[in-house]
Amino acid sequence: MAYVIDAPEPRSLPVAGTSDRFPVRRVYCVGRNYADHAREMGHDPDREPPFFFMKPAEAVVACPDGSTAVVAYPTQTANLHHEIELAVAIGTSAAAVTPDEALNHVYGYGVAVDLTRRDMQDDAKALRRPWDLSKGFDESAPISTIAPASDIGHPSEGRITVAVDGTTRQDGDLNQQIWNVAEVISALSHAITLLPGDIILTGTPAGVGPVERGETVIGSIAGVGTIAFRVA
Repeated sequence: MAYVIDAPEPRSLPVAGTSDRFPVRRVYCVGRNYADHAREMGHDPDREPPFFFMKPAEAVVACPDGSTAVVAYPTQTANLHHEIELAVAIGTSAAAVTPDEALNHVYGYGVAVDLTRRDMQDDAKALRRPWDLSKGFDESAPISTIAPASDIGHPSEGRITVAVDGTTRQDGDLNQQIWNVAEVISALSHAITLLPGDIILTGTPAGVGPVERGETVIGSIAGVGTIAFRVA
């Protein structure tokens, strides 16, 4: 097939144990899925239905195991925040699935950092405007190597932590999620049809905070993997 302009190269992530890559289609993110983070952001952590926002696939920065990627500090912000998250890589289509069925559609898991222009987001919220650009900017979704579920299973608990220049900022457990992975997949699949290559970022524990130019961010999730990048 011929295109009138050059077709974009698909974004992809490394996969543990193989030279093959996981192609990224879309990136969905769950808001306020840890009670302590909801509280620190000034919200009630009651178990209301999950809500979602998106990042473009072009926001993804691959952060392979054993390396430190480079992420550019974005424009139009003076308050860039880190949010460590479990990434779920969808392997098969899922439409209106139940929580009991949901994990059958998962290819694997990774470690992600949802970078946020917090000042831009706060301004947009105050003006009751969309805050897409506070989340979906260039290089706002560093994601680690994907660990296949066939190798690691489906983690429902385990330490999730991130440090900036060696100082721990966020330290929680996957079992603190308000909505677990199966419930998140089920809820999202009732709103849209999840497709192979979709990524879901499943929320962040308390302790989000600023990261500056020149600092190095290192995160990990027990049983899943690690991520490292420097902010240029």
